[in-house]
Amino acid sequence: MRYNDLTLTPTGLWFQGRKYPCTIGRGGLTSDKREGDMATPRGTHSIIGLLYRPDRIAKPNAWAEPIGLGDLWSDDPDASDYNHFVKAPYKYSHEPLRRSAPVYDLILLTDWNWPDAKPGKGSAIFIHQWRRAVFPTAGCVALKRADLYKISSRISLGTRLVVR
Repeated sequence: MRYNDLTLTPTGLWFQGRKYPCTIGRGGLTSDKREGDMATPRGTHSIIGLLYRPDRIAKPNAWAEPIGLGDLWSDDPDASDYNHFVKAPYKYSHEPLRRSAPVYDLILLTDWNWPDAKPGKGSAIFIHQWRRAVFPTAGCVALKRADLYKISSRISLGTRLVVR
């Protein structure tokens, strides 16, 4: 474990010597991730991007990119751009990145099943804001808004998310 890793443990997410409360997927942790299993994949994942809602929060880091109208993430295993950023209109199954709820106001993108996505191995594994404490995700790691913002301001591309 490195000082700048985001390390998931049974008691929280550790970063730079501090533990942050977090939630994970409703399906727990898995070593055999499948689309729709609601589980958080074990492994060492790199942070490959940082997205934010400029109409709701300040840019957290110099390399953060704004989430615009029509920004989506493909979660359709039958699509050629499965587990990639896409734009509306988009005929395949997808997750909207710009939502009325604040859960995706700030998103750390991981390299789970990316860039060469294997169909059905899981998509959209992000670190994002939780809905509320102890409320599970669909496979992501989620944090309090203030904690997510603080971490996002201190990481760099390639920071690792370590899920044991």
